[in-house]
Amino acid sequence: MLLIFLLLLVNATPESQVREAYQDGEQALQQNNLALAEKSFLKVLELVPRDVGARANLGVVYMREEKWARALQYLREAERLAPQVSGISLNIGLVYYRQAEYEQAIPPFESVLRDQPDSQQARRLLGLCYLFSNRYTDAATELEPLWASADSDLSYLYSLAVAAGQSKQPELEERALTRLMEVGKDSALVHLLLGKAHLAHGKYPQALTEFETAAAQDKKLPTVHYHLGVVYRHDGELENARAEFLRDVAIEPRVASNYEELGMLSQGREAENYFLMAVKYDRRLGTSWFGLAKIYKQEKRYEAALKALDEAGGIDPESASVHYLRAQVLTALGRKGAAQTELDTVQRLRQETRDKLEQEISGATYRDPAPPLPTN
Repeated sequence: MLLIFLLLLVNATPESQVREAYQDGEQALQQNNLALAEKSFLKVLELVPRDVGARANLGVVYMREEKWARALQYLREAERLAPQVSGISLNIGLVYYRQAEYEQAIPPFESVLRDQPDSQQARRLLGLCYLFSNRYTDAATELEPLWASADSDLSYLYSLAVAAGQSKQPELEERALTRLMEVGKDSALVHLLLGKAHLAHGKYPQALTEFETAAAQDKKLPTVHYHLGVVYRHDGELENARAEFLRDVAIEPRVASNYEELGMLSQGREAENYFLMAVKYDRRLGTSWFGLAKIYKQEKRYEAALKALDEAGGIDPESASVHYLRAQVLTALGRKGAAQTELDTVQRLRQETRDKLEQEISGATYRDPAPPLPTN
């Protein structure tokens, strides 16, 4: 028996080994057995180091595991070897999209549409990336052509309405909102989406009415309590706001914005813990890094404060608040020259604009923590 096995092993050709590894990997992917899929496609690369398909499939494996850096590594390698395969570019865009890095997702999705103008998935994703990057006219331009196939999709109609409203296209906005109400009727989700549309226009009383109606119909509707908290915080009802954010945490424990809001409503160690939870789930929350820096500075943990300010400054490099706090920390460390440079930057920025982080801390801006995802 052992002799037969050894003969089979000797006679196995590289081509048959590759074919078998591919089959194992593809079957494992279909069954969502990611460990076996990874092992199989890595084996393909051992046998055929420049294989494109194995790299692309490894990218998919790591995307499902949310190992974004590794996914991007293999997808970029596959793209270099086969730049004409639009599916690879689509997945590269998706890696950025699912990390909320919308501006970086735009070029891959644009590339897909250049090669496949009829790709509705790429068009919708591109439109959403434009929307979340505040390129509202571009967003409306990409999203409107999808009307015929998506006019019964509530998240699509909401996204189109916001893009149209922010780009001063009232007729398109009204058409999208009217259709939204026709499709969703009196559902909790429709009231949530209408409330979000009101928030986008700064209409807090109207938004509150819609969110309260949504919550009354479905107390476990994702983000409805978060949005109620946003309105209550804006209106100065801080205890009500805290209660709503905690309710949303109970429903959605991985939504980073809830922890950031709770951090801004807390003090000391409690605030630190909330901010740490926020950046655990989303490292791009500059306000949380800034909140941590303030706590560390107050506790004289200056090196930790500088690291947090590095993160905040990377997210909002034109924030006068970040540069001013950095100047204070550097002064405490005795680095007077570097501190003065930061203060000079503050003076320039204060003359130009009110910074983004300051607006977020004061509640003057609204951030949607869970942008609608395409259904296809």
